[in-house]
Amino acid sequence: MKICVCGKGGSGKSTVVALLALALRDEAKRVLVVDSDESNAGLHRLLGFAEPPTPLIELAGGKKSVQRVLRAGFAEDGGYEEQPVLARDELGLEDLPPEYVRQRDGIALVCIGKIHQSLEGCACPMGVLSREFLKKLRTEEEQIVIVDMEAGVEHFGRGVETSVDAVLAVVDPSLESVLLAERIEALASEAGARFAGAVLNKVGSREIATRLEETLQRRRVLVLSTIPFRQELLEAGLEGAPPNRAPVSDGIRSLVDSVLAVAASRPQG
Repeated sequence: MKICVCGKGGSGKSTVVALLALALRDEAKRVLVVDSDESNAGLHRLLGFAEPPTPLIELAGGKKSVQRVLRAGFAEDGGYEEQPVLARDELGLEDLPPEYVRQRDGIALVCIGKIHQSLEGCACPMGVLSREFLKKLRTEEEQIVIVDMEAGVEHFGRGVETSVDAVLAVVDPSLESVLLAERIEALASEAGARFAGAVLNKVGSREIATRLEETLQRRRVLVLSTIPFRQELLEAGLEGAPPNRAPVSDGIRSLVDSVLAVAASRPQG
């Protein structure tokens, strides 16, 4: 199953992705995290990797090359030929050169691309590459792919969600985040992806959680789980270390159960 995690900037998407990935790994699932956020440079650290993988945009010949219909692919000798990227009907991690994949303790990480300097132009080529990679990506039995999306909803305009099975929205205690979750649900339906529900994050009290749940319920947005605000999670982000799941174990357990239920209900084949 392929599930993408969306939300506004600062809502804690990447932390939720890392918490979910680590917890699913402990459920004996094979987890692949796809970093599709061109501006966040720290997801690999939250997953326990010292260095990020080489971005797939480089395998595709760079942003300009992707704009020219995603050129550059694989040659039999390991080099590259001028041919359409992802030309195969399916693509597995084993088809990628090793520098493009980080793997450790049941978790694999692939990165689409990053913006490294000013005047690079828009991130649209990376959105196109995300869509095509996810569309071709072959998932194995007991494997769950988690996609960390860029902030906001621009990726819906690039059609990335047409290549996934379900969409999660991370909601922090703000009206902006609530309104965005409502918009994400509508856009996911338009894209043909299942909207799994919302994950409340950085919730400081039971009262705040109740108000958020009631507000989202009025907007017909299902709440799957609540992850409380914990100092330990902030410290992990500051240190660039995997988050400690113990202080938020109940919220993560609920989220894992919801994701596994979505996976189990997905049509086979």
